[in-house]
Amino acid sequence: MATRFSLPNGAVLEIASALGAPVAFTALSNANPPVATAAGHKLKNDDVLLVNSGWSLINDRAARVSKAATDTFALGGLDTSRADRYGAGAGVGAVTPVTGWAPISKVTAFTSSGGEQQYLTVGYLEDDVDRQFPTNRTPSTLAITVEDQPTAAYVGLVESYSETKTLAVVRLKLPNGDQILYPGYVSLTSTPTLERNSLMTRTLSIALSGLPLRYLAAA
Repeated sequence: MATRFSLPNGAVLEIASALGAPVAFTALSNANPPVATAAGHKLKNDDVLLVNSGWSLINDRAARVSKAATDTFALGGLDTSRADRYGAGAGVGAVTPVTGWAPISKVTAFTSSGGEQQYLTVGYLEDDVDRQFPTNRTPSTLAITVEDQPTAAYVGLVESYSETKTLAVVRLKLPNGDQILYPGYVSLTSTPTLERNSLMTRTLSIALSGLPLRYLAAA
């Protein structure tokens, strides 16, 4: 069998261009995935949502609707089954659906920084070597290099999100069919980078508000 390499060529990047009215839910279960109760909701499977929840571990994350039914829907990709971390009854809130997308075109590079594991270092009197215990991770930021396109639709969207300090959702569609959702605060450098005989570029930054979620093509 021929070896297949994972290449990004052909990936498509989009940013939410429109958000619908928030849909309040009156209950959220301890389950994988968690099921929300929202009477009369109109959400459909695979709708992308921004989550506002009393559970801080899923608050300000982006997720996709799954198992949509009358008055209930699940937050696909999330797992709130641990009652010790997700207190029963405390997860109520609302979801805001993404109702439109705008392409972020002519991307030349996509890099991430942060997210490194931090450690508590402890050394006892009797120890010859200090010990480490994992604690939290540092915040994550994405840096996306794009060709300078001042009239592109996404430019105005990013500038509006940045000015109002409103959460945005960015979706990456990979060539193999996988999709990754990135929630966060976006900004765009105000002037392009100039270098002789090189493409004029700007940098779109995303300060992630929560962990990204990857949905496999086969899921």
